[in-house]
Amino acid sequence: MVSLALGRRSAAAASGRPSPFRLLVANRLSALGLAVLVAIAALAVLTPLLPLPDPDVTDPAQRLLRPGAEGALLGTDHLGRDILSRLLWGTRVSILVGLSATAIAALAGSLIGLVAGYAGGATDSVLMRGIDLVMAFPYILLALGIVAVLGPGLLNALYAIAIVNVPFFARNIRGITLGLARREFVDAARLSGASHPAVLFGEVLPNVLPTIVVTMSTTVGWMILETAGLSFLGLGAQPPQADLGSMLGEGRKLLFTAPHVSVIPGLMIFALVMSINLVGDGIRDVLDPRLKSGALAAPGAATAVRRDTIPDAPAPGPVLAVDGLRTEFRTGDRVYKAVGGVDLTLAPGERVGLVGESGSGKSVTALSLLRLVPTPPGTITGGRVTIGGDDQLAASDEALRRLRGGRVAYVFQDPLTTLHPLFTVGDQVMEAVRAHQPLSARAARARAIELLERVQIPSAAARFDAYPHELSGGMRQRVCIAMALANDPELIVADEPTTALDVTVQAQVLKLLRSLSEERGSAVLFITHDFGVVSELCDRVAVMYAGRIVEIGPTAEVLAAPAHPYTAKLIDCVPVLGQPERRLDAIEGLPPAVDRLPEGCAFAERCPFAEARCRDGDISLDNLSGDPLSGDPLSGDRAARCVKPLWGEA
Repeated sequence: MVSLALGRRSAAAASGRPSPFRLLVANRLSALGLAVLVAIAALAVLTPLLPLPDPDVTDPAQRLLRPGAEGALLGTDHLGRDILSRLLWGTRVSILVGLSATAIAALAGSLIGLVAGYAGGATDSVLMRGIDLVMAFPYILLALGIVAVLGPGLLNALYAIAIVNVPFFARNIRGITLGLARREFVDAARLSGASHPAVLFGEVLPNVLPTIVVTMSTTVGWMILETAGLSFLGLGAQPPQADLGSMLGEGRKLLFTAPHVSVIPGLMIFALVMSINLVGDGIRDVLDPRLKSGALAAPGAATAVRRDTIPDAPAPGPVLAVDGLRTEFRTGDRVYKAVGGVDLTLAPGERVGLVGESGSGKSVTALSLLRLVPTPPGTITGGRVTIGGDDQLAASDEALRRLRGGRVAYVFQDPLTTLHPLFTVGDQVMEAVRAHQPLSARAARARAIELLERVQIPSAAARFDAYPHELSGGMRQRVCIAMALANDPELIVADEPTTALDVTVQAQVLKLLRSLSEERGSAVLFITHDFGVVSELCDRVAVMYAGRIVEIGPTAEVLAAPAHPYTAKLIDCVPVLGQPERRLDAIEGLPPAVDRLPEGCAFAERCPFAEARCRDGDISLDNLSGDPLSGDPLSGDRAARCVKPLWGEA
């Protein structure tokens, strides 16, 4: 067991991911709540060992002593009992009752929710109608009614509080179970022959358990408060037993003459409940898989920029000029260099393809252009992105808002997730138009229909009121292209817009992008991993590997005579029509992790031509000396990041 624990700890350390405790204390409010809660819990645990007087022994001669009196640090109550002793013993009782009520409510409510959500049908209806019946009564009145039937007492108050909170757990867990019960892994478990209890508790419960834990952590404080309320009314702890609620109730009549009798237990209730709630919020954040990177804050409107040095402004002319762009992600102690220094330019009307394997940094590069990478955990740490002569990495949020969808537009891979499912496609195109142009609703509608016709959507006026789910994948992508063209952008960034489409529709979309680019003079940065797509659309191609461009040049030249071994390997993976005998090659190995990039060339471990100098120091992107097709010298439009290119000299 010890070796297993050490192995898990070392594995966690090797992954670089912070521990749950570190994630919890990263939130300052949760850390404060944890410190207060630990202090209160430690006092409660140590109470039997502390030299305290009996909390139930009365001494009328010492009644209502003020805090700080000799022998009574927090004073005494109206019967001369030591308030400090009663406070600590009462805190133990309140915490125990709150935890017990939470456990009972969580067990019963979660079981009801699991069974109802998994079984469905009549079982679901019967169980949830019973839960609805309980919820029909105000919870505090229902708790008072249960205690009235069972009789006053701390145990009965515990049962009452647990019962009125069962619906809270049941409805939450049922909603999650409904979604999980129809998932493929549950169907696979059923097909394997597992029984319903085995599927429910072996497959569904582990996925629901984080929600149960979070719900419990945020409910304990409320349970303590409800129990204190019943005791305050005389229906919970009975004399001489003390809990925080009964102490508060006994001191309410002395609020003006001896306020410390009621104020002290009131402050303890506040500190206890508030600390539990803060810790519960922290636990919720830790268990959220979207926040396990250590980012406990919501992403900002623009990527954070922390540049040590800023490159000089480029000469005027290009629509887009990227110089030394670096983007990093910080997860725990590790730094992932997703973009490690990208240089790229696009002239007006030019179409450039950005090619590479998945994870090479293409999409992060595209998002970094307008600071769309979420922060945290993303940060732009270097470089310059110049659009229209302005450095966008230094632009204000308002300037970026005007640029996004205006002079620069994006077309993403999956139109079904890009388009809003609850609005018609016409309304969404109108929104893209009116976000940057002061048009009336009628003019914007006419403009939207014109855009839909321009991207060759048949019966555009009739399709205007269609929802995204009513259109095919190709039609949805055309709608996204129409939204991108809404404000005549100078630059269109297309991030694998044809990957999810069939070959016929893909060809139509590529032809559409080419014609629109030629017609309107927009530059296009086309991101893909398919050289066949690049050959159909792009004037130049940039090959990316491990966050850096390793080769760039005219598309025809790069496809005919690649200079970098990685480019050659990528081309060898592409089938060619009419050449059935051509052998398709595969690139051996995997790309390196961008948090542990090797020295020198990142492709060296997979390259068949690697030498010792390939692993020695940084390798720059250098111009090549000759044209492999004509033999004529180049004007600087072919470059490769390689010490031994496949042709020419670097």
